[in-house]
Amino acid sequence: MKAMKITAAVALVMLVSSSLVIAKHHTPEERGKALFNDPKLGGGTEGKSCSTCHTDGKGLEGVADKKEWKSPSGAVKTLEDMVNTCITMALKGKPLDVKSEQMKDIVSYLKTFKAKKDAPKKKKAAVGC
Repeated sequence: MKAMKITAAVALVMLVSSSLVIAKHHTPEERGKALFNDPKLGGGTEGKSCSTCHTDGKGLEGVADKKEWKSPSGAVKTLEDMVNTCITMALKGKPLDVKSEQMKDIVSYLKTFKAKKDAPKKKKAAVGC
């Protein structure tokens, strides 16, 4: 009986430690992507996630490079404030603490949406005689 308890305890310790090792290897971007697709982000009650309005990041290209965002509630000065505006207005949730791991992770994911490069300009044909 004692051997079974020891074996069970060792198995439990191994399971917990392997779970922690796996969790450590998830990048902030991966965790942010999961949050971006989570309709419960911020305790949201609308059944929507960020990806509902921004499928595959549509409209978020270069979002991390902006200095100001326009929202229905007015101009917003930080990306974290814009995230919270979307959570409170669109998802009907509660804002995240701007210093929380969740906020850091979702901002890391948003930074993966790079600005679209301008299409190469067509060269004008040389005007000949």
